[in-house]
Amino acid sequence: MIPKTWLDSAAARLKPHVSETPLQYDSELNIFLKWENYQITGSFKLRGALNKVMTLQPWERDRGLIAASAGNHGQGVAFAGSKLGVPVIVFASEHAASNKLVAMRRLGADVRLVPGGYGEAEQAGLNFAHEYQKTWVSPYNDGQVIAGQGSLGLETLQQLEQSSVIIGNTITWVVPVGGGGLCSGIACAIYESSQFLSRSHRLVGVQSEASPFFHSIYHQGSQAGQIELPSLADGLAGPVEEGSVTIPILRRHLDDLILVSEVEIANAIQFAWEHYGEIIEGAAAASLAAVLSDKVTGRPAIVIISGGNISSDLHQNLCGDTKQIRFKGI
Repeated sequence: MIPKTWLDSAAARLKPHVSETPLQYDSELNIFLKWENYQITGSFKLRGALNKVMTLQPWERDRGLIAASAGNHGQGVAFAGSKLGVPVIVFASEHAASNKLVAMRRLGADVRLVPGGYGEAEQAGLNFAHEYQKTWVSPYNDGQVIAGQGSLGLETLQQLEQSSVIIGNTITWVVPVGGGGLCSGIACAIYESSQFLSRSHRLVGVQSEASPFFHSIYHQGSQAGQIELPSLADGLAGPVEEGSVTIPILRRHLDDLILVSEVEIANAIQFAWEHYGEIIEGAAAASLAAVLSDKVTGRPAIVIISGGNISSDLHQNLCGDTKQIRFKGI
């Protein structure tokens, strides 16, 4: 587990630099929506990346930062690097979304494309960092990254306690899972704060059927033999680094880890636009898809909307004419 002192320090460290994102209650569905698409870079990933970089020793920063990303983590590391004057190289799949590649480069990252998917990009980044003695910033397999993501959990708990909505004894959290950094951070926030909470909390992770690596680890103990298919939820794609610290955290503290289909993800993107006027990306839509498809039945639920960095063309194809909408990411 990540200690409470790390979580509290991360929250205090990040407070001047990240946005407190809205928590909205939908009485019809009896869910709270945590709109992290309002985060500065359009994604929760900023929290973990910035916290990690801010806790590095000067000599670690001086070596330069290396990351692998489908786009959102890379933006977070690039943002941190630009703020602290540290060079950043991001390895990304040659199939990464073009809008995310543009955003990383706009923030100053040297983006290097790798044949294959996210797994190949991550391995290329790890190899490069080792060979050239650079500082690796994992999107999930790092205690300070998880502590940064845990700030979202602490922030949501505070907003929940301040809410005027009458809540029963149990609340269910629904969280997208890729490498498990966000869900681990929320799990630690809940567990480490449990003695102060007035109700019990259930934690349900959600992953796409097209990339069920953590689902397989959680339910079968191994990700061997899993096949990755193209997915709207590009931010959740790819295998999990062997020995990742997120694995024991989630195997202990998750109540369930479920899968949603690509159709259900697409429907959730459309639902968010039509019912809330919000633009969300596929990874964020996975958690909403789990609720809309009744795969998560516990209510009330907190649905983590992890980001909004979807390309305008893809969103328009799914939802119609949204050209006049200004996207929230950098």
